[in-house]
Formats: sequence, structure tokens, C-alpha cells
Amino acid sequence: MSAPPLADATTRSAADAAEDAAREGDLDTALRTADAALRDRSDPDRQARAAEVLAAVLPHRGLLARSVELHRWLARRRPACAPEAAVALLGVGALDEATAAVDTPDDDAPCLAGAADTLTARGVMASVTGDSSASLSLLSRAAAAQAVCDRPEVRGDTPAALGALVALHRGEPELAGPLLDRALALDLGGPAHRRRHLLLRAWCALATGDGTAARTLRARAGETGSEVVEPRDELVAVALDVALARRAGDVRGLLDLWARAREALVRHPVDLYVLLPVGELALAAARLGEQGWVAPHLEEGAALLEALGSPALWGTPWHWYGLQYAIATEQPDLATGHADALAAAALSSHQAVAPARAAGVWLRVLAGEVDPDEVTAAATGLRAAGLGWDGSRLAGEAALRTTDRRAISALLACARDLNPATEPAVDDATPDLPTPRVALTEREREVAALVVEGLTYREIGARLFLSAKTVEHHVARLRHRLGSATRSELFGDLRAALGR
Repeated sequence: MSAPPLADATTRSAADAAEDAAREGDLDTALRTADAALRDRSDPDRQARAAEVLAAVLPHRGLLARSVELHRWLARRRPACAPEAAVALLGVGALDEATAAVDTPDDDAPCLAGAADTLTARGVMASVTGDSSASLSLLSRAAAAQAVCDRPEVRGDTPAALGALVALHRGEPELAGPLLDRALALDLGGPAHRRRHLLLRAWCALATGDGTAARTLRARAGETGSEVVEPRDELVAVALDVALARRAGDVRGLLDLWARAREALVRHPVDLYVLLPVGELALAAARLGEQGWVAPHLEEGAALLEALGSPALWGTPWHWYGLQYAIATEQPDLATGHADALAAAALSSHQAVAPARAAGVWLRVLAGEVDPDEVTAAATGLRAAGLGWDGSRLAGEAALRTTDRRAISALLACARDLNPATEPAVDDATPDLPTPRVALTEREREVAALVVEGLTYREIGARLFLSAKTVEHHVARLRHRLGSATRSELFGDLRAALGR
């Protein structure tokens, strides 16, 4: 029997090397080697193996659409690859093709790796077609199957990460935490997925209001894996950094982060699995007057969800972010559109009920209609939906727009309860302050800090990307709320409110 041709031996070596490199987290080597093997057509089987590696690595690079092209090519040659194809196809909005891929029969002998892939595909499909409880169950079982595989296959994402995304979109970060903790403990997916699991775990902590844990986990993610951060991980990482800065009212921090955020947006198109970080960066862009950078991404996200039939699970957080973006950029028609979309989602998803109710209340508050009981109920409902920080903002915004001092007191108490960081602690040794320290909204803290520094309205506006007239309006409201009779009293009251 003659020896195999040299080209065949080289291709075989390249396919094996690409797979090994991907398992070890060396994605640059995996891509180069697999691409070289894919170009050699001497052995269709080994060529298909190289295509599988490429299709698994490309999502890390933000190239899910290119991964889909490879999956389509593979599907005609290897029916067993259909489950991985379904996950990628759903990610780019190709619902009909994904449905067909999920239903493709697999003639290979059943094994744990195949079971994990099938459960993963069915779980993601269920999240789109409306059964989010079944989705989370299927993805949890897929993660359990993956955990006992002797040699897990190289994949673009893990069932643990996808299950965590489903739980986060359901507003139940407490369900995502254990799933990710197990993935981290068992190192599911290997080095290539460690940083992703840590970043998503940090996002869970952020959603539960535990900023300290979120920062700790975010720091661990920065120390994990290679120094080169893949575009998908960088998008989540910078969005986490932005979210932490935004919740702390750190405008300078947001400005410092924005160059990284722009680059992350440029490098990673929108797909189903990055809607949360894109939504967070959209809010930062609105705060910094950089809407142009996120407008194309918002259009892509809307088109993607529409192509998937407007799934309530994935659409609810997206429309909530959209509502906040529209409010921040003063686009009432856009805000109403997102509120209507949330109301529609609430008809089929109980997870959308609290955001939908809060959206309607928020718009009424902005119109000057403040019902303290209604606001408190809506804000508290947001906390139950994993949006406690936003609930605090809603209560604080309502307190701004009423002159009923009893209502103001109740609403500020609600804001403090939902997010204690919204109000500095009162110093018991200074009982004779002109007015009790008032919980300031995020924007008010930014304006107040710059007023105390002595900046003019024009300078403050330039710093915060607001008009001088808008700054003047903010200061007038602060003066009214604090009861400051003179400018010197206003300075003292603002220092007290800021805890200085």
C-alpha cells in the first residue's frame, strides 16, 4: 500500500493542529492553520474538519456572519454539524434556516458531545420561539452533558454562556450565576471561553446590584487568558466598564472609556448574543452626545429582532435600553415606540410585564403626571426584573417632577431602597443643614459637581454635551428641590447633597 500523498499528510497535520490550537485558546494559530487546511481539497473529510474549526473560532472575532457561511457549506456535507449551524443562524436572524437545521436528522451514533450540541440548538431555538423556561432547562442540560464529555468539541460558544444570556434576558441573573460558576469551576470550553464566562458572571453581579462583585469579576477576567482580548470579549468588557462608570455617575470615566467603546463597536457587528453590551454602549453614547457611533448598530439590532419574529425574551431588554436611549436623546416618538414594543411583549411574556408597566409610568412622569404609588410599584417591579438601578432612577426622576413634599420624601425613600448609593449618608453631627440631603439623579450629580467646581453653564454644557439652557434648567430644578434662596446657599446645599 503506497504512502498517502504529501499534501494529504500536510492537510491532516494542519487540521489536527488547528483543532488543538483552538482548544488551547490560541485562536490566531487556529485560524491560520485551519484556513490553510481548508484551501486544500485533496481530502474532503479533513477539509470539513478545518471548516468546523474556522466556524467555531470566527464568532470570537465578531465574525458570526462569516461563520454562518461556513456552517452552510458544512451542512451540505455533514448533517451532524446542523446543531452548531442552528445556533449561528439564529445569531444572525436566519430563522427559517435555523429551524430546518434543528430538525435535520443526525445519522451518527449518539454520544454526549452530540447530545450537548443538540440540546444547545434546541435551547436557543426555544428562546426565540417563546418558551424561555424550556430554553433555560435545555441549555442547563447541555452544559451538564458537555461537562462529562471526555474531549469536548471546539465550539463558537458554550451552553453555559448561552444559558446565562437567556437568564439575563429573562431578568433572572440569579439563575445565570450558578450555571457560570459551574462552567468556571470545570473550565468548560477551555481557555478560549474562560474570559467570556467571567465577563458574563460579572454582568450577573451587575444586574443584581452588586457592583463590588462585578468589579472583582471584571478584574479577574482581565487577568485571564492571553493578553490579546478577542473582539467579542472586548465588547462585553468595555460595556461592563461603561455600565459601572455610568452607575457611579463618573462622567470623566465614561469619556476615558469612549475611545475603547468606539473601537469595540467598529470591530463587532450586532448579533443576537451581544444585544446587552450594545444596548449599554448606546446609553453611554447618548450621555456623551455620540449617538452617531451607535445609530447603525441600533438599526441592525432592530432588523435582527424583526427577522426573528420579535422574540419577547431577546427583545425586552433591547427595547428597555431603547426607551432609555430615546429619553436621554429627547426623542419622544422613539420612546413611545419602544414602550409600545414592551407592551406587546408583555402580552406573551411575563418577564416583560414589569418593564412594560414601568415604561408607561416613566413616560407619564416625563409628562408631569406623577402618581407616587404607581411610581413606587413600577420601580419595585423593575428590581424584581433585574433592573433595580433603573427603578431607583425612575423614583428619583418622579421626585424631581412633583412639588408634593410628602410624595418627594416617599419617592426618594423608594430610590434609596432600590439603590442605596443614590443618596449619600447624612452626617448626624450636622443637623442644621439648610435642607436634608436629597438623593440626586445621575445627571443631577454630574451638574451639581461641576457647579460646585465653579464652572459656568456654558462650560458645564460643553463638558456634559448639553446646551447651556439645559444646564440652567437642571440648576433651577436643583435650587427648587433644595430650597436654596441664594447662590451661596445653593453652593452649600449642593455640597451637602454630594456628601462633601
